[in-house]
Amino acid sequence: MGNVARLAVELANTGTLDQQGELVGAFFAEHEVTPPSGGGYGELPDLVGAALAQTVDGAAPEAVHRLLRDYPPEMHLSDHDGLDGWHIHFSRNGTPAERWLGQLIAAELALVTAGDPGVTLGRCAAAGCENYFVDQSRNRTRRFCSNACASRTTVAAYRARTAKNS
Repeated sequence: MGNVARLAVELANTGTLDQQGELVGAFFAEHEVTPPSGGGYGELPDLVGAALAQTVDGAAPEAVHRLLRDYPPEMHLSDHDGLDGWHIHFSRNGTPAERWLGQLIAAELALVTAGDPGVTLGRCAAAGCENYFVDQSRNRTRRFCSNACASRTTVAAYRARTAKNS
């Protein structure tokens, strides 16, 4: 499910899934999902952003509840024609892209909110950056969405110390 969390984070951060093109293409092909015309996902990016904020902040998960209501997962078992063994799917093959993605993200964020230890989400600690990230580090201590934000923060702290000592 970590891949679904990555899609949720990108959708909230950018409103698109352009940076995860290969992953999205593989998901859509495997599940017979037609990409949305014009690449738009309607209100889903804003709703996912609100759900991530509440999840990361430990607030009441109202947006996660709304995701579950507006995009209710359709849980079923699948074995991909006997190739991968039985596992749970949260949407049916051939579902329109926005609904398919909404159902997967709703299920993923519900599991994360309920304490799934397999996925840790965070918000960037860099000043002025509001991006979310999936923390896949060993000890789950990641603080920044990118190396660029980490470097900017480190340089700013160094400059502040140097100016103070001058």
